[in-house]
Amino acid sequence: MLACATVAYHGITFRDEEGERVTGHLVYGCIALFWAFWVLFKDIMGVI
Repeated sequence: MLACATVAYHGITFRDEEGERVTGHLVYGCIALFWAFWVLFKDIMGVI
């Protein structure tokens, strides 16, 4: 789960040399963030 959260953070905060956000990084960052929350709430906390 920590790896997914790290990938999500990098993907969401990444900017290229010109300071623009890269769409591919945002997409995969959001997917990784969703997956990290899914694992946290379902497998670890047992909420869902």
